[in-house]
Amino acid sequence: MADELKRGLEGVLVAESELSHIDGDAGRLIYRGYTIEDLARNASYEEVLYLLWHGDLPTREELDSFSSSMAEERHLEAGAYDEIRELAEQDEEPMAALRTVVSSFSAYDPDSDVEDVTDEDVNARKGRRITAKIPTALAAFNRLRNGEEPVEPREDLGHAANFLYMLNDEEPDEVLAETFDMALVLHVDHGLNASTFSAMVTASTLAELHSAITSAVGTLSGSLHGGANANVMKMLKEVDDSDSDPTEWVKNALDEGRRVPGFGHRVYNVKDPRAKILGEKSEELGEAAGDTKWYEMSVAIEEYIGEEKGLAPNVDFYSASTYYQMGIPIDIYTPIFALSRVGGWIAHVLEQYDDNRLIRPRARYVGDEDNEWVDIDER
Repeated sequence: MADELKRGLEGVLVAESELSHIDGDAGRLIYRGYTIEDLARNASYEEVLYLLWHGDLPTREELDSFSSSMAEERHLEAGAYDEIRELAEQDEEPMAALRTVVSSFSAYDPDSDVEDVTDEDVNARKGRRITAKIPTALAAFNRLRNGEEPVEPREDLGHAANFLYMLNDEEPDEVLAETFDMALVLHVDHGLNASTFSAMVTASTLAELHSAITSAVGTLSGSLHGGANANVMKMLKEVDDSDSDPTEWVKNALDEGRRVPGFGHRVYNVKDPRAKILGEKSEELGEAAGDTKWYEMSVAIEEYIGEEKGLAPNVDFYSASTYYQMGIPIDIYTPIFALSRVGGWIAHVLEQYDDNRLIRPRARYVGDEDNEWVDIDER
């Protein structure tokens, strides 16, 4: 049994965590004991960060203090803006740009010279800075690549509203700010997914926090992890451009051997609870705009795939149309995933530091064993 091969570590327990729990059969997700439905509808992103990082929901005074300390860390140094400008001018891919920028944050961090990488107070400060600066960096990159100057962050806006303000140089209305804040809450943590695990592996070597988060960003950039919602929106636009019935389009796509993104999940055997919540928001945004075609198209595809393939949508399926109706560019959907998930990455890294053991699995060797050496001139 000890030598049983588990590809992808599927079903293998490698850690204990108090952060989030997924019941794949019941379609249930909880953060520190609170259901995702309660948190998404009642808590702000900052409130959920506090819960994940500190273990309990904050009092109003604690939340005000925490939110203020986060807002104060939003500003970037001139050198960081110079780097982002160069990446934009080189037309770097957004996730690659984000990976580079997050790594460079350590150069400006006042705690970067602290030798004890497990120091809780130091990591709390680093975590706030990283989480607060990613939205500023992403918004600046998007504007610079479009020939627009970055918008300085405001400290009087919440985390979600401030990002939309920096992205569009316009304060978002209450509906958009609340919708985006809810999306951040829904994406902030999800067990030992690939990017979270890569952050933990890096932290287990006693690499410092910036290195762990950079590892996670790189892992999230892969198409099997963070890119599905962008692919969903590209599909919906293709369906719309074809003037085809969505069901007929999907049927033809499947007949051609194409994969329909946004369905199935490594953990959930039923509909992702986050997809249910974002589906409602997608419909609400469409109704507010007087055009529910993206939502209706999505529902038609969901029903067909469910009947024909027995697959349920994951969170990416409805986050796609939600973000699109908010005017967010498709190619920064995955960086926005990172903008949210960084809070969960940091929480898991803090847990890893608190009870650290180097993560070092084994591989079964299946190569040759008795090869004889041949001199280079005789090969």
